[in-house]
Amino acid sequence: MKKVFSLVLAFVFVFSCFGLFSFAVNDRGYVIVTDTVQTDSGADVSAEIQAIIDANPNRTIYFPDGEYLISKPILTPAEPAKSVSLELSNYAVIKAAPDWQSGEALVQLGAKNPANDTATNGSNYYLEGGILDGSGVANGVSVNGGRETAIRNVSVKNTVVGVHIMYGANSGSSDADITGVNIIGTGKTDSIGMLIEGFDNTITNVRIGNVFTGVKISSAGNMLRNVHPLYYSDYTDYLNSCGFLIETGNNWFDYCYSDQFGIGFRTTDNGTSIFNNCFCFWYSASGSTHTAFKADRQFNSTLMNFKADFNSAENNNIVLSVGELGGIGTVDNIRVDENKVSDFTYLLYSEENAFFGKIIGFFSFIVNFLKEVF
Repeated sequence: MKKVFSLVLAFVFVFSCFGLFSFAVNDRGYVIVTDTVQTDSGADVSAEIQAIIDANPNRTIYFPDGEYLISKPILTPAEPAKSVSLELSNYAVIKAAPDWQSGEALVQLGAKNPANDTATNGSNYYLEGGILDGSGVANGVSVNGGRETAIRNVSVKNTVVGVHIMYGANSGSSDADITGVNIIGTGKTDSIGMLIEGFDNTITNVRIGNVFTGVKISSAGNMLRNVHPLYYSDYTDYLNSCGFLIETGNNWFDYCYSDQFGIGFRTTDNGTSIFNNCFCFWYSASGSTHTAFKADRQFNSTLMNFKADFNSAENNNIVLSVGELGGIGTVDNIRVDENKVSDFTYLLYSEENAFFGKIIGFFSFIVNFLKEVF
């Protein structure tokens, strides 16, 4: 009798544990999307999802596994009293429908009820987990407004722009935190992994592939660490493809890695940025000339512990291309195979070889100028 009773207790215990595990998400108090929305139906559920968001301020909205087809963007509020966080299971997919109606992002964080408020509870909302599939026509996710917005552990696929941080609510500052994001673009020349227009963001541990431009930055005060864009498109206009396109100064890069782009890092103004432990690599010789760092105007940045590995038997590669001589830029502890380099302008900015570097850099500039003229 005791043995039977013990077996019954064990069964009840196991069943109870299973029940607790099964309903763990509900026990957290999350709003479960599939309580009212059917997944994998092939029907447009964008209005239903938006209704759930609007009806549940200051709640976490949970998306179980399955495909959620949407024809228009999902918008979350920036106002802390109305904000929500979106959490997707690992195999939950929000996907653009064939009749997608917008050129913007599938999920737009802080796109409703604008606010610039970090004092009120609810200001630090997030998007976490799952897959955003742009079907080749939509962007992935955008930060439209608010402050302290977080995007983490999200997979973004088949998007024109993977992550778009717009001009921020606090005089341009968006203060977003992006981490653990994987982005796959469309492979076309308008495909961008990350577009950063708002100021003061932290971007860490991001992988980007099949884009023409890995990261485009039009703002300052951004910190990027361990960001790795990889080029494997069809080589259309390859020489202008770029891992990191930086249009303003005062940005910081640590172990950022440009892989197979025509240009690894490119600055388009005279701004000053810091590049520490950064790296360019070409896994094939396709595309002919490769440029590790290009300054369209003067070179004013700092390259420390920079490495460029050119996979080419010819010495037609460029470590540093400078549009205008001068500038206050410095190159410290750079590693490159000089047998594969055709232009030694980078030595002009090296403290180790300052005197000889200026001579070599000057003659290199004259030779390149004569090539262009004649």
